[in-house]
Amino acid sequence: METILSLNKLDKKYGRIHAVNDLSFDIQKGNVYGILGPNGSGKSTTLGIILNVVNKSSGSFSWFNGKLSTHEALKKVGAIIERPNFYPYMSARQNLQLVCKIKEISYDKIDEKLKEVNLFERRNSKFKTFSLGMKQRLAIASALLNDPEILILDEPTNGLDPQGIHEIRSIIKNIAANGTTILLASHLLDEVEKVCTHVVVIRNGIKLYSGRVDQMTSSFGVIELSTNSSNTALYTALKDYEGIESSTEENGKIFLKLNKDVSSDELNKFLMSRDIVLSHLIKRLPTLEQQFLTLTNNH
Repeated sequence: METILSLNKLDKKYGRIHAVNDLSFDIQKGNVYGILGPNGSGKSTTLGIILNVVNKSSGSFSWFNGKLSTHEALKKVGAIIERPNFYPYMSARQNLQLVCKIKEISYDKIDEKLKEVNLFERRNSKFKTFSLGMKQRLAIASALLNDPEILILDEPTNGLDPQGIHEIRSIIKNIAANGTTILLASHLLDEVEKVCTHVVVIRNGIKLYSGRVDQMTSSFGVIELSTNSSNTALYTALKDYEGIESSTEENGKIFLKLNKDVSSDELNKFLMSRDIVLSHLIKRLPTLEQQFLTLTNNH
């Protein structure tokens, strides 16, 4: 698979503040990557470095397997890392025509991109009449005018109402479905879980996790159970069962933390063979939020 972007031990210091700390990860073509972390964790600084608007302190990054210089590579990149900034008294289409002039590209794609962000019906409306969500969608259209191979978005739903958030996320999914690679920075777990295929979790500029979103949430989970039999007999039986890392008891229920894939049916059969009848048995997989809290609390 083609590597669109590769970061190697990237570092950025602002005096005593270590904004990006020895950060390494790769972006492969055709995926949606989220850089996830609390505000102030180094997400925007990282995007600024790869877009050549922030100078790195040390380390390196390369575009398209190192085949292109950053200057040439950025012609294949679409990015929004600041609030949308268009001329208020010009229409949506006029503003995009101006972007085309600045980028030295033709007007051919303007209507297509306005349709892609659901603004074609408002193409002749002045920018100042747009809601915040519409302004953000116009910014995405402007970033798509050069048919970029990768679209980079910094907190794309920040400040939007629920309807605006839903529209932006739907647009991001549709863009990705058409084959464009996406890298977005977000502090919202919900956003990453719903939109991204891969996630890089950072805190204080340090990478805590890098990989697929579904693998981050696929740790083996917890089995919650209770029995009318003796808990002592239950604990004795569980000592012989493979895959149980630890157990805790709370409000009359026993919680088994798993370290391998354990079938709740098989566990039930095993306990019945030991004359232990369960009154309650539920297997729960951890959410991204639980995994994120575990990661950030342990670092």
